[in-house]
Amino acid sequence: MHKPIVPHIFEITKRLRKEYKDFAHYNKKNPLDELVFMLCSVKRSEKVYLNAFRTLKRAFPKYKMLADTPVRKVSQIIAWGGLQNQKAMAVKAIIRTLIKKFGKPTLAPLKKMSDEECEQFLSSLPGVGKKVARCVMLYSLKRRVFPVDTHCWRVANRVGWNKKTCNSENCSVKDMDFLQELIPPTIRFSLHVNMVSHGRKICTARSPKCKACAITRYCSKIGL
Repeated sequence: MHKPIVPHIFEITKRLRKEYKDFAHYNKKNPLDELVFMLCSVKRSEKVYLNAFRTLKRAFPKYKMLADTPVRKVSQIIAWGGLQNQKAMAVKAIIRTLIKKFGKPTLAPLKKMSDEECEQFLSSLPGVGKKVARCVMLYSLKRRVFPVDTHCWRVANRVGWNKKTCNSENCSVKDMDFLQELIPPTIRFSLHVNMVSHGRKICTARSPKCKACAITRYCSKIGL
């Protein structure tokens, strides 16, 4: 049974779409590019992770080149903003896993999988959690899922959609599933990308710009 739709969800979606035009934040059509791109983005600013991904692609135009490259060298190449060692190890391990599974570094076989199978496979890869898995599914595989990042969780919390007030960092796997189930599949892409934009520009963690907010009339301002 579907959960009741949360109050004003379609009005909020419409207003955010008008404000941010469904901007997709430089995400990638190729699912493996998107996966690596998302790993580069973890705990980094937009400028930093864009540079990290571009540098990596220039150094390794073919992903199979990463399979036998020492982690230290990969780490040096993506040394933008920290965590480069963990990310280098994860990317290298993923490439090796895909070559072993599919014969080459590709995520194309996921296109034939169900949503459940696709998410399960992606989440089994080194360093890949539910948010990253669903970003790959949403942006590159055109699946109707709703990735919950720090901005989506913050905005949803403040408008009163979440079960309780909590920090974005404490958003659990169950919380992500709960919020996804509240959102009708037809608006998940638009609402996700525009909530990310809104969280970055207006509904920031500190000193949100409520007077400039396009959805302030629908906001319960929980936690403010």
